[in-house]
Amino acid sequence: MRDTVYVLVFDGFADWQAALALCEVRRPGEWQVCTLGFSRAPVISMGGLTVQPDATLAELAMDRAVMLVVPGGHLWLRGEGAAAVERLREAHAAGATVAGIDSGVVPLARAGLLDGVRHTGNWAGQLSAVPDYAGEDQYDAEVLAANDAGVITASHLGSVEFAREVIRTLDLYSPTDREDWFRLFKHARLPAWCAGASPVEVAA
Repeated sequence: MRDTVYVLVFDGFADWQAALALCEVRRPGEWQVCTLGFSRAPVISMGGLTVQPDATLAELAMDRAVMLVVPGGHLWLRGEGAAAVERLREAHAAGATVAGIDSGVVPLARAGLLDGVRHTGNWAGQLSAVPDYAGEDQYDAEVLAANDAGVITASHLGSVEFAREVIRTLDLYSPTDREDWFRLFKHARLPAWCAGASPVEVAA
């Protein structure tokens, strides 16, 4: 049964980038969120939070994985994290959605998962520097997030858009409620049904 959203954590991971998406994943109570590390050793996020991974990459259960989320971090820009690259390729082949934001898109490119799908990122040149990347024609510079064929990608400026694509992929809420959610968190525009309330009250 696919019931788990895995999120990769490592020293220096950008903790805020997937936080909004993960809060919405957990809200309905139907999905599990599991943190993965390169080992079980605690890691410290870019924001200074100490996180104890629930499991290692090697322990990722392919039959339970509905999604594997990869936040940004300097690790990817140093060309490290080969074990995650291989696991991303395996997870996607097994039917899980892979989702990268900011430089977390780089390991998706290294895994060859962007070559045939519409995708985005921080800027095209960041991905063009990845050896064997062949997705230039599929890069969309006009959006902050893209979702195609089981691959979600987002710019470092697109955490709300990233969350919207995660929500859509997991079919959380109705289409109308998803758009209301996006307008609320992106533009602080209240849905029609909450006239008289404040954005803070609605978000809570």
